[in-house]
Amino acid sequence: MKIVITDWQSMSMGDELSYNGFEEFGEVTAYPFTKPEETARRIGGAEILLLNKTPVTAEVIEKCSNLRYIGVLATGYNVIDMQAAEKAGITVCNAGTYSTDAVAQYVFAQILHHYSKIHLYDEDVRKDGWINAPSFSYFPFPTYELSGKTLAVIGFGSIGRKVAEIGSAFGMKVIVNTRSVPSDCPYEIVTIEEAFSRADVLTVHTPLTPQTKGLISREKLALMKPTALLVNSARGAIADEYALADALKEGRLAAAALDVLECEPMSENTPLRNLPNCIITPHIAWSPLETRQRLLGIALDNLKAFTEGKPKNVVK
Repeated sequence: MKIVITDWQSMSMGDELSYNGFEEFGEVTAYPFTKPEETARRIGGAEILLLNKTPVTAEVIEKCSNLRYIGVLATGYNVIDMQAAEKAGITVCNAGTYSTDAVAQYVFAQILHHYSKIHLYDEDVRKDGWINAPSFSYFPFPTYELSGKTLAVIGFGSIGRKVAEIGSAFGMKVIVNTRSVPSDCPYEIVTIEEAFSRADVLTVHTPLTPQTKGLISREKLALMKPTALLVNSARGAIADEYALADALKEGRLAAAALDVLECEPMSENTPLRNLPNCIITPHIAWSPLETRQRLLGIALDNLKAFTEGKPKNVVK
């Protein structure tokens, strides 16, 4: 059985992870990255395809007639033409909840960065600000408590639940907007408009779908407090980047922390580039070593289950 990995370097930039475990199932060919025009040729006659963000279009699927299985080394699978995959009888499996703890940790790293200003104080002390201060305690950069702030969580899957749990531990008032209201949600369920208008911190944890594309819109941003922080670690296209840039430039939103953009890698033309109140990180929330090790383990288990005729984590 031939196995092709189209973008292994998105999983491991060094030698901290190995794809050797997949060799149990067949001959493995791994490419660091694959351009769209190279995809069909590189897959060739392989039966098994493993990928993270390589687009698999209907045209690619049509050209790769031997393909039986696509293992997504991620949770999101929007890079795959699922209708074409289903028509071709290809099983698609993803990695489920591997990144829950990592993404929740990232969200609160950004929230604490915004409210505690440790980075500004570190930089100031290194420039002798404290040495030259008139008092033992020196606080030119205002800081604020999380306790009592309203945390609006949009999306209540595993990550949304974890973020809400951590926010509650900090003493935040947690409100939730979710498409499917769970029976066991301990937090107040609100409309999307209420989530935007009441939030001191608004964080998004939904997949990218036709319904969520552009969810962070000009109209929704107009509802937000000018003191609010917006965090997006889900998918870039969930936000209208031009509307968000305008809100930040005009002071209608205090700050944004973004781990995802509509165009990745980031385009030099993004309207959010170099805004002083917009922190952008290069899609790293999922990337702690332990998280990627867990992801690799799930991907191996998925392929083993498929080869045994009992596929799991199947995307439909």
